[in-house]
Amino acid sequence: MSAILNYSEERLMKVLLAPVISEKATMVAEKNEQIVFRVLPDATKPEIKAAVELLFKVEVLSVQTANRQGKQKRTGKFNGRRNHTKRAFVCLKPGQEINFSGEAA
Repeated sequence: MSAILNYSEERLMKVLLAPVISEKATMVAEKNEQIVFRVLPDATKPEIKAAVELLFKVEVLSVQTANRQGKQKRTGKFNGRRNHTKRAFVCLKPGQEINFSGEAA
């Protein structure tokens, strides 16, 4: 957990926005043992790794990121666009687990 020391704790608390709970994210979690998070658009892989290790007290093996373009949407005669997002696919070391079920220990 030495990666945590290189960043301010305040920045690390802001990097992860939310876990992605979807059918595709659940499939990825089961097949590849990865967890999917929405993250800040300017977050780097080392920052994401440090943030997950700090917040969930687990060891991270690797981080992959994907930028996602916002969809074009239309309301009446006005065109708009949803915000672009960035996702992080976090692979944990064997034996590590993050539980989002809401049961606090």
